[in-house]
Amino acid sequence: MSAPKRPPLPVILLANDLLDGEVVVWTGAHWSPRPAEAQVAHDDAGAFNLEKAAAAGLAAQKVVDAYLVNVAVDPAGAATPNHYREQIKTEGPTTRRDLGKQAGLYNIATAGT
Repeated sequence: MSAPKRPPLPVILLANDLLDGEVVVWTGAHWSPRPAEAQVAHDDAGAFNLEKAAAAGLAAQKVVDAYLVNVAVDPAGAATPNHYREQIKTEGPTTRRDLGKQAGLYNIATAGT
């Protein structure tokens, strides 16, 4: 049986925190709910290291559903998932952009407060 196919490079490692279900990324040192902190792998060696981090996170029962996600990297080094599904996962619910972690991403001001 062959190994699962990796998405095209560059990639980040996305998972869900086992305790609260929050979407988290691997930073290179720990799991973070902040997508901007994601470690980006630009080559096969980096992707392999992310796969090792996924296996360790699963074995330690820190995360579930860990997988590599193809991203676009802007000139400042920020990674954005290329697929719409992962964009929604990292940004948060689309129905109320003024609530949750996505509110901070979009700097939404609440009226009348």
